[in-house]
Amino acid sequence: MTTYSQPSIRWLTDDVLFHYQRCGRRAFLDLYGDRDQQAPPSDYLLKLRQDSLAHRERVLEDYYPLYRPDFPSGDWAAGASATLDLMAEGVEAIRQGVLATPSAVDGVQLVSQPDLLIKQPGWSCWGDWVYVPIDIKLGKKPKLDYQVVAAYHAYVLSRVQGVWPDASYLALRGGQMYSIDLGRLVPKLQTVLNDCLIDLRSPTAPELFISHSRCDLCHWFNHCYTEAQATRHLSLLPGVTPARYELLKQHHLTTVAALAQASPAHLAPLPGFGEQVAEKLVHQAQALIDNRAIPRSAPHAPHGFPLWPEDLPEGEVELYFDIEAAPDQNLIYLHGVLVVNHRTGETNFHALLAENHREERRAWNDFLDLVHTYPHAPVYHFCPYEAQTVRKLGQLYGTPHRQTEALLDRFFDVHKCITDGVTLPIESYALKHIARWMGFDWRDEGANGAQSICWYNAWAETGDRSYLEAILRYNEDDCRATYHIKDWLVKFAEPYWARLYQSIG
Repeated sequence: MTTYSQPSIRWLTDDVLFHYQRCGRRAFLDLYGDRDQQAPPSDYLLKLRQDSLAHRERVLEDYYPLYRPDFPSGDWAAGASATLDLMAEGVEAIRQGVLATPSAVDGVQLVSQPDLLIKQPGWSCWGDWVYVPIDIKLGKKPKLDYQVVAAYHAYVLSRVQGVWPDASYLALRGGQMYSIDLGRLVPKLQTVLNDCLIDLRSPTAPELFISHSRCDLCHWFNHCYTEAQATRHLSLLPGVTPARYELLKQHHLTTVAALAQASPAHLAPLPGFGEQVAEKLVHQAQALIDNRAIPRSAPHAPHGFPLWPEDLPEGEVELYFDIEAAPDQNLIYLHGVLVVNHRTGETNFHALLAENHREERRAWNDFLDLVHTYPHAPVYHFCPYEAQTVRKLGQLYGTPHRQTEALLDRFFDVHKCITDGVTLPIESYALKHIARWMGFDWRDEGANGAQSICWYNAWAETGDRSYLEAILRYNEDDCRATYHIKDWLVKFAEPYWARLYQSIG
C-alpha cells in the first residue's frame, strides 16, 4: 500500500466531494496521485463531456442577463472574492460563481461552484435579496450523489449570505428542474463531508475496489486495476459487492484462496448472501484458482444440472440477434441477425439498418420479414435488452400483439443460461469476458458498446461510412460471440443431458 507523505488538502471543492461519494480512492488520487499514471479520456468519455457542456449551455440560455466572475483558473480565493462582489451588487444570475467558507478543520476551506446562482426576494447580509443554487446535470434522474452536492452548494451558500436558501435545484436532461429536500439531505451531507475530510487527510489511499460500472470511465482505472490483478483482489470476483466484501473481511476471508476453501453453508446466513450467492462466490473463487468451469448445483434435477435441453434448443436453422441503438437520439438503428444453417453449414449475417429516424420502421419490418422466413428457428440473444426492445418496437409500430408474443416465445437469453448453469473463471459475465475466455475475439480491439455509440455519432456528423462499417463488424462479432457461447454451453451440458436421456430410456 502506497503511503503519501504529509497529505494536505486546502480546498475541498464540490467536484472532489462528488467523486468521493462514488470512490474515495479516486478523490484521494486526484489530490495526491501521480498524474502520469492517469489514462487519457476515452472517446466515450469525451462524448459525455461534450454532451454535458451542450446541455449546460441550453439551460443557461434561459437566464439573462448572466454574469460570470472574472478570476484566474484555479484561484479559488480570487473567484470567491469576485463572486461576492456580484452578489453584493445584486445581479440577477451568476454563472459558475465561487463560494468559499472555512471548514471544521483548520486550514481547509469548503469551496462550492454551482452552475447558477439565481437572485430571489428575501433577506440576506446584503439586503432584501437572496440567492439559490442550481446545478446542471446531464442525467435524467436526481441521483443521490447529485443531491448531496446540491445540498453542499446550499450549505456553503448559507455561510456566505447569512441565510439558508429556500431550496437547491438540479437542472436535469429533458428540461426537468428537481428541488432538493434540504431537511433530508443536509444530515447525509454532514456525514459524507466528515468522512471525506478524514479520508483525504490520511497518509494512505483508501483501499481499492474494482466496480466496472463505476470504474471503467475513471482515469485511474488502469492504475487501480493493475494493482488489483497483482493482488487478486476479491472485488475482481463477480458477485463481490462492497457490502459483501466488508462482511467477508470481518470473517477473515480476504483472498481468493481463502474464499475458495470457505464453506457456502458458513456464508449463507450472512446479510445479503443466502445459499445461492454463497455457493456462487465460493465456486467463483475455485473456478479462478483452477481456471475451469464449474457447473451450478441442481439438487432437484435428475441429471444434476440446472439447464435442460429445452433451455438451449437446437434447430436446423438458428438465429443470433443483437441490436445497436443511439440512446441519446432514442433510435434503434441496427438489427443484426446471424443466420446459422446447420444443414448446409453456412452462416450469413444480415445488417438491417436504419440510417435515420424515418427508416426505423422499415428496419423493424425487415427484421420481422427475416425472422418469419425461418418460423421454427430459435432466436438467441444476450441479456434481456433485445426482447425488451422487440416488445417496445412492436407496440410503437402497431405490430399485432399476438404476433410479437409468438416471436418472443422463440427468444432464448444466452446470458441467463450461462449464469444459471455455469460458474466461469472470469471477472464479469459480460459478453466479451465470457466469449474471450472461450476463445472468441473481436476483429476491432477497441470495439465495445460505448465505442459503437461514438462511432454512430461520428458517422452521423461526418457521413464517413468507415465508422458505419466498424459498427457492422462489431455487431456481427457480437452475434458470432453469442453463437460461440451457446455452442460451448451445449457441449458442456451434453454429458448431463446424456444422463437424462439414459434415465428416460
